[in-house]
Amino acid sequence: MSEPITLRPARASECAALTELCLRSKAHHGYDAAFMEACREELAVTPDRLKRGGHCVADLNGVAAGFVQILSDPEETWLEGLFVDPIHIGRGIGSQLMRAARQIAIERGARQLEIHADPHAEAFYLSQGAMRVGQVPSESIPGRYLPQLMLPLYP
Repeated sequence: MSEPITLRPARASECAALTELCLRSKAHHGYDAAFMEACREELAVTPDRLKRGGHCVADLNGVAAGFVQILSDPEETWLEGLFVDPIHIGRGIGSQLMRAARQIAIERGARQLEIHADPHAEAFYLSQGAMRVGQVPSESIPGRYLPQLMLPLYP
């Protein structure tokens, strides 16, 4: 029997642990050390990042098993990141975090959620109802492009 996941806000005291979770999740796709180092700053969870709100931790017995953050400005709302610790992949945590992401975006007044997906995660987002609308340049790796997805929040 699997243990229940609790969704809760992230705490500033766990920024380092959440950063490492994000890095482990990204590295799970087989990226090399140089690639991961190039992504480190972009994936860092900081107290300032948490102050922007819109985040949620999937907690399993007091340990972060996943993390999601939604950010917005007056013109758009986007998925800043969704990461599941590789030891917990396949347990439905990503889907739970996506439901939380949808709710956060709706509470922020969004009608759709923009996602710049890791190519290895695109299939997951498509399975959650997102649609591919194009591609965007990576913020970390020059010359790399990411799938640009849109998730409608209302029927």
